[in-house]
Amino acid sequence: MIDSGAHERASGDPSLVLSPRETEVLDLASLGLTNAQIALRLRVTIHAVKFHLAAIYRKLGVSNRTTAVGLYLRSNQSRVVE
Repeated sequence: MIDSGAHERASGDPSLVLSPRETEVLDLASLGLTNAQIALRLRVTIHAVKFHLAAIYRKLGVSNRTTAVGLYLRSNQSRVVE
């Protein structure tokens, strides 16, 4: 099933729809860290990281890490330009 609000969320600022912890996970993912490395940094389980990533994908209306990170990086880049 296609999420009708996914396009609107994906085209906006990810930090507006993500929790602080989800933003933290996505930030670390954007640095190229693996799920295991993110878990160690945040002192959580790998399962918790996977749970957060699934929520991030759902909220941003994307299906994978690469697209989520791309949205996040573009959003951060546009904030620097403003």
